[in-house]
Amino acid sequence: MINDIWALRHDAEMAALVAEKEIPVVLMANMRGYQKRAIMSDIVRFLSASIDQALVAGIAWERIIIDPGIGFGTTSEENLTVLNRLAELRVLERPILLGTSRKSNYRRVLGGLPVEERLEGTMASVALGIAQGADIVRVHDVREMVRVVKMSDAIVRGTYELT
Repeated sequence: MINDIWALRHDAEMAALVAEKEIPVVLMANMRGYQKRAIMSDIVRFLSASIDQALVAGIAWERIIIDPGIGFGTTSEENLTVLNRLAELRVLERPILLGTSRKSNYRRVLGGLPVEERLEGTMASVALGIAQGADIVRVHDVREMVRVVKMSDAIVRGTYELT
């Protein structure tokens, strides 16, 4: 899998490589330097253009994953808006990857906590992200997040095994 934080816009050869190798690609909305007006429609527009670029390059539809790019050119307020409105990305009809582990906006919300004390912020964003439609999560604290994901999936998607 290629996780492209530039959504095929930075390296002219990336899309061809992904298509040739027939591997999944994560297209992240990187809003650095992007003229933002309304964060959710801006992200949808950005990702839609990158999906089109991927398809033109020969990347298979089923290998494309999207990531709203929490913390990549977005303010803390915008990040919270994206998390609250994540379901709006479903219009793109692609799996959503959410990378919210230990983000700096937790420090602002939770009163200046250092990075190693942001587990609860990550847990909340992962659980609520799944409730909003996230299909994949990228995290640091794997053991704890596996439990959060299992419980969230059981509630939201009804996917569970009783033990």
